[in-house]
Amino acid sequence: MAQKSDLEKSCPNGQAQTEDPISLSLERKSSQSNNKDVPSLFKSGRLHIVMCILFCELCERLTYYSIAGNLVLYCTSALDYSSEDAATISLVFSGTAYFVPLFGGWLADSFAGKYNTIYGSLLIYMIGAALLPVISIEFENFNSGLSLSDSAKQGYFMFALITIAIGTGGIKANVGPFGAQQLDDLGETAIQTFFNWFYWFINMGSTIAFSIGVYVQQEYGFALGYTIPAVSIFAAIIILAIGKAWYIVHPPEGSPLTTVSKVVITGASQCRHPHIDAPEMDSCIDRVKESYGGKFPDKTVEEVKSLGRIMPIFATIVLYWTVYFQMSTTYLLQGERMRLIYGNFSIPVASLSLFNSIVILILVPIVDRFVYPFFARCGMPLSKLQRIGIGMIFASISVVIAAGIEIARKNIMQEGGWMEQELAGEKFNASTLSVFAQIPQFTIIGASEVFTSITGLEFAYSQSPSYMQGVVMGLFLATTGLGSYVGSLLVAIVNSASRAQGAEWFPDEINDGYLEYYFFLLAGLMLINFGIFVIIAKKYKYVNQYSSEDERHRSGGKGIRQGEKTPLLSESECL
Repeated sequence: MAQKSDLEKSCPNGQAQTEDPISLSLERKSSQSNNKDVPSLFKSGRLHIVMCILFCELCERLTYYSIAGNLVLYCTSALDYSSEDAATISLVFSGTAYFVPLFGGWLADSFAGKYNTIYGSLLIYMIGAALLPVISIEFENFNSGLSLSDSAKQGYFMFALITIAIGTGGIKANVGPFGAQQLDDLGETAIQTFFNWFYWFINMGSTIAFSIGVYVQQEYGFALGYTIPAVSIFAAIIILAIGKAWYIVHPPEGSPLTTVSKVVITGASQCRHPHIDAPEMDSCIDRVKESYGGKFPDKTVEEVKSLGRIMPIFATIVLYWTVYFQMSTTYLLQGERMRLIYGNFSIPVASLSLFNSIVILILVPIVDRFVYPFFARCGMPLSKLQRIGIGMIFASISVVIAAGIEIARKNIMQEGGWMEQELAGEKFNASTLSVFAQIPQFTIIGASEVFTSITGLEFAYSQSPSYMQGVVMGLFLATTGLGSYVGSLLVAIVNSASRAQGAEWFPDEINDGYLEYYFFLLAGLMLINFGIFVIIAKKYKYVNQYSSEDERHRSGGKGIRQGEKTPLLSESECL
């Protein structure tokens, strides 16, 4: 309760809130939490508003995964890149697409607002999505006299990927918070439900992409196959515009980075000067609070400190994404060299990601309506960080299974069980081991997403000041980009080191390499990372979700008071 009195002392007349947007955002959250008996999402009368946002996200994700799903195959078959270069291009594209949200969040919070940023990003997205089917046309087949050289195709291809990365990045940082803003006054349960269904729609889009989109690309050509995402992103633009009259739109509240920078710089300077610490202080930044003679409102300082507590958690999620992106790189390269052809039917190699999406579509409603409530009724509710940790364990299991499949695949080939198969005009020597043997590694990655990725979005939203949510969501998505970049760097390091030893792990023809060693390396790194995560999570302090102890009891004990530590995989914390 000492912390509360400090906050009250810093703003006795409520004036500080009007001077600082960070303080204003906390006041808004506090007033929202005082609303009792609020309706659920499904009874709020806002379902049609949320559905416009969810279907827009479905179309955007359908577009993205239709492009990214077969990117490695497109690079090797249509653009004549090596396997290593194709994997690197895929990882760098994915990394950039997840790094741009950092800028997109800043742009929305500072100048354009979330809706305008999303809409403008969709228009940029449309340019790249429309360009891909054009450069995929084989003009020589039409005797038109038109043609594109390989270098020209590669140049236009890179330009298209850049515009797509910019477009999807501007959307990613803002569409989740924008949807949640429509429900802010309905309480945390409505927000949690929104993010669960938000992720469900994401994976419905990826399901369509990995079932229809990649099949058309592999069997009927990339010109027709890339037309699907172009049409889909156009539909996203129309759907988002339909709901414009209904959206709750907050104007940008100014750049939060300026205030944060001032607090951090001033606090750091205080660390160099002697000062009598009060018992309630837990960092140098506390010294700039008004209640201790500083010039910043206590609420402002507490929210800046909350960002500092989030970043170590985000850092431990980076390696999770490195493992996750194996689905679109090494898992795909492995699948190309497993049995895909049955009679006259050829299974799209990228369609194995469909099992990742299916398990998410199945698990999200189950965990939202049954698993989480069950643990809560038993007095053991799973905390946000507990759920993230569970997902990390699943990710480690996935790459261990992939390593076992790789060993079995090559053993079968060495015993004579191999075949030649053609995919998108490129021939591969493949094991007779069915590609369906990959299903467990894809489904377990999907299960990990339900716990780590969905909860990570919820964690980033709930632990950030409301007017900084775009930037914080951008930071969370940047962990995905970093994970992708780490993956491309790891491939280069592993190849360089193993090549020097005369046994390359990741050659152009992976039948001659040791991909299983790479998978075991990822599993080991992931387990070490999980140990670090446990240490950090045990020390994490949740930001105050409620303005008083009475409100905490009225909400059924939900929330964590400022200064209360979260348990990890042990005791309970209510959401």
